[in-house]
Amino acid sequence: MTLRDDAVADVAGGTAPPVPSAGRSPRARWRTRWLGAQPIGGLFALPYFVFVIAIFAYPLAFAVYIAFHDYFFTAPNVEVERPFVGFDNFVTVLTDPRVLGSFRNTLIFLVINVPLTAVLSLVLAAALNTGIRWVAAYRVAFYVPYLTASVSLVGVWMLLFSGNGLINTILGPLAPDPSWLVNSGLAMPMIALYVTWKQLGFYILLYLAALQNVPKELYESAETDGAGAFSRFWNVTIPGVRNATTLVLILSIITGANLFTEPYLLTNGGGPDGASSTPVLLIYQLGIQQQNPDTAAAIGMILVILVGMLSLAANRATRER
Repeated sequence: MTLRDDAVADVAGGTAPPVPSAGRSPRARWRTRWLGAQPIGGLFALPYFVFVIAIFAYPLAFAVYIAFHDYFFTAPNVEVERPFVGFDNFVTVLTDPRVLGSFRNTLIFLVINVPLTAVLSLVLAAALNTGIRWVAAYRVAFYVPYLTASVSLVGVWMLLFSGNGLINTILGPLAPDPSWLVNSGLAMPMIALYVTWKQLGFYILLYLAALQNVPKELYESAETDGAGAFSRFWNVTIPGVRNATTLVLILSIITGANLFTEPYLLTNGGGPDGASSTPVLLIYQLGIQQQNPDTAAAIGMILVILVGMLSLAANRATRER
């Protein structure tokens, strides 16, 4: 034993325990390194690992392949040339006004939806966490739209905001013309408000769970020091749920970047004149309807990169310093 081992043994009053890896074969050490001390755990995780490979990893790798080739669909068992074209598909995508417009629409959506989602869900969660009456009923009321099928909610939303809908009837001469969902300047903001309302209950529950971990003593100390309600919210609640805020921002960014159902149903596939078109909607139209999977895959690759950059920025912006 080394001098350090002798010292430890003397302090413990006995002989120092042997090093766990001593006397083990290289094969055993390799197995422990890659499979862990309990390989049976990896066996239980294997089904999910296979699921991730089959559902996520393989399609993503195949999409990367398609994006760099002149790829098109053929009949089963038909072999054709699909030459490598480098970045030609990306050049085609980045010079297409429809694609650039769809990314601009998504940016408008994110600018409205992400801050509104974070602020409203945190404020409402903090209010529900104060022990107001009928808190369970409020939680259910906020969560029901999230559970309800999008098609049903879209139908209600269209009845409210159509040209002859309830909202325009109430506003009368103040109603916009053209109406909300067929107005090129209002279509995407209306979709952003709709998604905010529909998803709000889920994010409220995330914040409610995070608020349970904020020590009550911090609120009591702040109140003792004379801090008002807003000061306690700003200096105790917001820092206490920082990790939940990061999660809310990242999830809302991913949700907004993958927007498809809402513009497809609310504005008949991105109308009027592409004012509510999104990259995912274009991927569907180009890849499935127009049989151009290579350019559709290029849009998907660009979207993945941009979402990753925005998520990283959100993580750094909310990281505790």
